[in-house]
Amino acid sequence: MQTPGSRSGLALVSKRSLLGACLLAVATVATVATLAAAPAQAQGGARNFATLAMVAEPQTLDPMASTADLVGTIMQHVYEPLYTFDAKWNVVPMLAESMPKISADGKSYAITLRKGVMLHNGRELNAEDVVASLQRWMDQSPRGKAVAKEIDSLKAKGPLAVEIVLKQPYAPLLAQFALPSGMAAIMAKDSIAQPLKDFVGTGPYKFKERRPDQYVLLTKFDKYSARKEAPSGYGGRREAAIEELRFVPVPNANTRVEGALAGQYDFADLLPTEALSRLEKAAGKTQPIMTPAFGFPYLVFNTKEGVMASQPVRQAVQVALGEGEMLAAGFGDTRFFVAEGNHFPKGSPFYATGGAELYNQRNAPKAREAAAKAGYKGDPIRVLTSRQYDFHYNMSLLMAEQLKRAGFKVDLNVVDWATLVQRRNDPKLWDIYVTHSGQFPEPMLSPPQLGDGAPGWWDTPAKKAALAAFNTESDPARRGQLWGKVQQVVYDEVPYVNVGKFNGLSAKSPALDNYQPMTWPFFWNTKVK
Repeated sequence: MQTPGSRSGLALVSKRSLLGACLLAVATVATVATLAAAPAQAQGGARNFATLAMVAEPQTLDPMASTADLVGTIMQHVYEPLYTFDAKWNVVPMLAESMPKISADGKSYAITLRKGVMLHNGRELNAEDVVASLQRWMDQSPRGKAVAKEIDSLKAKGPLAVEIVLKQPYAPLLAQFALPSGMAAIMAKDSIAQPLKDFVGTGPYKFKERRPDQYVLLTKFDKYSARKEAPSGYGGRREAAIEELRFVPVPNANTRVEGALAGQYDFADLLPTEALSRLEKAAGKTQPIMTPAFGFPYLVFNTKEGVMASQPVRQAVQVALGEGEMLAAGFGDTRFFVAEGNHFPKGSPFYATGGAELYNQRNAPKAREAAAKAGYKGDPIRVLTSRQYDFHYNMSLLMAEQLKRAGFKVDLNVVDWATLVQRRNDPKLWDIYVTHSGQFPEPMLSPPQLGDGAPGWWDTPAKKAALAAFNTESDPARRGQLWGKVQQVVYDEVPYVNVGKFNGLSAKSPALDNYQPMTWPFFWNTKVK
């Protein structure tokens, strides 16, 4: 659904962003030039490093401390999980030797680790490292905390053997271990600390240096123990063919575009969709990359404190929203988005229509009436958003207008992404924040609000009952039906709003060879020609 004014509004936003882009470009070019002068050379003098333009400065490099995609994107090169996803989003073993042996009652998982996997500190990975890492993940990560409630015991049963016993069957367990965001990262037991200071994993790259607001530098791990299977998605054989990976924060989206067009970056992440035509015409310097079914934008509501703590007020806001209009503002080109109320696409085992009639209502008079009945007194709704993801900001502007038409007062707080990630942990600072997530085959992987303790703090009897039934069911067909009931509860209680589905746009240099588009970009198995 696209209104006549949505494209012109997007153009105005882009023009206003351009001046800031030009000012930021000078500093960015200087940073990239400094990095390019570093002495990472292959034999014969050829360049053997990659400069990768990311959307922001990561607020942490601890992969368990944040569910931010940026942290997972960088640190998945340093740390590895027991299991990961292949190109078709099937769970496959990574540090585990094979898929686990599961008891007949579905409660006991026996996991054997691969032999000879080396840690970055020079010793071999063992079961004690795995147990300590998973324990830390269950203590710190929102998803880990949710998984911890399902686990009765976690033990090392030998040098390379781990046993997990569940309180009851829990179907999403292996998928939870596999997700790069808020990762169940396996690290050296003796490196574990709070906060994490030494980043000792098993990945094809090891941490070398971080200079805040300049770069995170990773270098090839010469003793990396690769799997033997052919590469597929995040699974199979990984090879560090590039000597150094330099993740450079470039917060302004237009600056990332200009840098890509100028050939300054080997990769530029998450670019605004209106840049597609320019990227297509600049094949000599850069190449556009479309990542299909990349993810979904969503709005998280503060159910703990403030004006959004009232479920009837949240329901009134839901009535005011026109998600189709928001997607048009965020992505412009209809090739980049789909506006539909089902959280999973047709063809997925989790396709469901429960609650979908409450999607894309865009009914200001009805919302105004519902807000009055809910006791809304004109308190400002504090919307937390960022320009680092251009579509977040553009959707936020449109959403603010939709809410104002329905009689809500809106206070739009525009901050950098690292600040947003920090502030969203404090319920006193916001009412709605704008974010996005990858579209995964297992519903429990995202958004984090389906777990426990994630910002928004959704915790109700209806949620617990729907998810308990869903997570203890192992039959895929039955799980699909039960997901429809979870989706209905989301629409009824409005802890978050799934805005729709979108494709991602990035760009790569023609010199970057064998890059495979996935939700979290990775650069093992790539080469610089």
